[in-house]
Amino acid sequence: MIEKNREAANKEESKGTIRLTVNGNPYELTFGDDIEPWEPLSYDVYPWNTLLHTLREKLGLTGTKSSCDRGACGACSVLIDGRLVLSCMVLTADCDGKKITTIEGLSDPITGKLHPIQEAFIEHNAAQCGFCTPGMILAAKALLDKNPDPTDEDVKWALAGNICRCGNYNFISKSVLAAAEKMRQGRMQ
Repeated sequence: MIEKNREAANKEESKGTIRLTVNGNPYELTFGDDIEPWEPLSYDVYPWNTLLHTLREKLGLTGTKSSCDRGACGACSVLIDGRLVLSCMVLTADCDGKKITTIEGLSDPITGKLHPIQEAFIEHNAAQCGFCTPGMILAAKALLDKNPDPTDEDVKWALAGNICRCGNYNFISKSVLAAAEKMRQGRMQ
């Protein structure tokens, strides 16, 4: 009898809700791990699901790219509570109560106007194939939120964890510096 009660208690502990705020929108996802191999999946999130998987497969936010799944390329970069992280290296379960920003959350939700960093990437031809662009833009945002007046060297260090398959690093650096200038001018007005 004691074993059955312990088993029931463990099952109750293995179920729950994960609350995320993604791009300003609240989400409640069911969480559980009491599934047997022969049962169909019944929860939104399992203990082994990465934030990358949840964003793309459960929330339909495909701007966050899946590439290496090893934290080596930066394509899956997102902001969690304003801090740049690789979403392939973070479990969704560890994000309960967090505010997450993806590339889809940078533009103005009402007007659709692009963020100055996004505009600068377009104006300065920083996006060639575009695969690395969401991660690069979020890395640039993390940098500019902390350092509104970066040097070229600061930009290179901030983007060092992001790989551009096209080798477009010079245009990307110029875009980030142009965005910084545009954002500083906007603050002065």
